[in-house]
Amino acid sequence: MDFIQNIDYMELLRCFVVGGLICIIGQILIDKTKLTPARILVTFVTSGVILGALGIYKYVIDFAGCGATVPLLGFGANLAKGAMESVKNEGLLGAFTGGIKASAGGIAAAVFFGYIASLISKPKIKKQ
Repeated sequence: MDFIQNIDYMELLRCFVVGGLICIIGQILIDKTKLTPARILVTFVTSGVILGALGIYKYVIDFAGCGATVPLLGFGANLAKGAMESVKNEGLLGAFTGGIKASAGGIAAAVFFGYIASLISKPKIKKQ
């Protein structure tokens, strides 16, 4: 029960608020625009790459922790960070391999759990 006493509730609140805001932006884009979910996904990942490459998203991650790293923006920032670190160590080839190396665990988990979800659920086409 010691772990309950060591919980930083302000950190949890920041995580929840920032992650929630990212989700709200995504939901607004789904509801109020004609963007497809695939385009929204690409927009979020690309925005994360740009913000990560500029060093801006690092401050969001420092502030919100998993509330900023778990959503798609965090995935994009992780791709950028991995590519930049790999370029420093391996040269130009690292630009192509570093992002995938840095994100391999998350990609593998997404594929695995996506497969499990596809076995459990029955997908339906969204009616417009």
